[in-house]
Amino acid sequence: MRRTRRLLLPFYLMLGACMPVSPSDTATRAASATAAQSGLPPMKSFSVPRPAAPVAANGDIARDFLDLAFSLESGRSLPQLTRFEQPISVRVTGAPPASLGPDLKRLLHRLRTEAGINISLNGQANANITVEAVSRAAIRKALPQAACFVVPNVSSLSEYKQARRSNKVNWSRLTRRDRLAIFLPNDASPQEVRDCLHEELAQAIGPLNDLYRLPDSVFNDDNVHTVLTGYDMLILRIYYDKSLRNGMSRREVANRLPGILARINPRGQSIAPQRLARTPRSWIEAVQTALGPGATSTQRRSAATNALKVATAMGWRDHRRAFSHYAMGRLLQATDPRAAQDHFVLSQRFFGGGPDTALHRAYVASQLAAYAISEGRAGDALSLLTPHLDTAARHENAALLATLMLLRAEALDLSGRVTEARSVRLDSLGWARYGFGSDWAVRAKLREISSLNPAKRTRGAL
Repeated sequence: MRRTRRLLLPFYLMLGACMPVSPSDTATRAASATAAQSGLPPMKSFSVPRPAAPVAANGDIARDFLDLAFSLESGRSLPQLTRFEQPISVRVTGAPPASLGPDLKRLLHRLRTEAGINISLNGQANANITVEAVSRAAIRKALPQAACFVVPNVSSLSEYKQARRSNKVNWSRLTRRDRLAIFLPNDASPQEVRDCLHEELAQAIGPLNDLYRLPDSVFNDDNVHTVLTGYDMLILRIYYDKSLRNGMSRREVANRLPGILARINPRGQSIAPQRLARTPRSWIEAVQTALGPGATSTQRRSAATNALKVATAMGWRDHRRAFSHYAMGRLLQATDPRAAQDHFVLSQRFFGGGPDTALHRAYVASQLAAYAISEGRAGDALSLLTPHLDTAARHENAALLATLMLLRAEALDLSGRVTEARSVRLDSLGWARYGFGSDWAVRAKLREISSLNPAKRTRGAL
């Protein structure tokens, strides 16, 4: 089983972030707000997927695939490739929220059309994958700190509880995939349920590892991406290529990857490989301590400093260096806002201008725009926010999209464009309901962002 994960909601302003930290090999994700009947505008949801095709060298993709498919997050090696060899059937049990059905159907359609995987819904008890929707409390009772997870060789949470200390649910002992169960919360926000669904279903049928060196992937513990990307679909397409089979060794798969990639990703043949260095365990542990639960503020600050030292010593100039500055900025916000802002600026600079870090830049822009609004710099805030609204929408991140729109509304208010601000704010609420869930969570976000506006603070409007 994969190590426990907690969702990093890294850039939603001052709401606390958390990070995956737990010694097991079971995949999990942190919970969010619950949905409820609302007096707010109707909830919005995404319709047509707009994934971007990966822009990466085939040599890099082959290396990534091997590291994803033949290791667990803990570093333990897997001796052989395991996958489904038959058409994959999926069923839903428990008490699923209304949003789960449409989101699952959209995901299965994407897996069929983008990854070429024969997967479909099946209400039968013998389905290969069971998606069981239960309460967050029930999930955490079974696996503390988890909000969703996937395990092999079971079909229900009760069956997992009986087998959790046995080799039956041990990923490293798996020789083939026939039956798995995914446990999702039915009392989280629609986006949280969907994010869990994407990540856990991808792990149920594909790679079990995560790599921090991947900028444009759900298979990355920074959890910036929450729906499967074009890169992820390519990895899954390789996973189920006809020239691979269940039980192959790492060497056997490696020998076939060049031919597979030349066939399914021909443009990757002409791209120069980046050959990003492996991520040392010391950096991973430092980031997890800095942004994860269970550490004191002093320990977090020390860990963030260590992560930045490692990134600098490694000579990184990629998204991992950017993320190191981001972590430091997060931890300095309360005590040294100016220094925190400097680290966010450096983070944005190291994220660069490539398409694979567009979502990262959108997140950081929300932080920098918040500073601009609090300082009365409406024009700067609008310049920061405008390029990233479509990015958030294209990556189907309703929580981020709502945050960016609410920030834009405050900047418009500061500029005297009150009518336009009111329209943007109203439009954001439908996305906020999908992203944050309950009325209280949406209204808390409204108050949080409104409190940044110095004009409202002066008027005592809060």
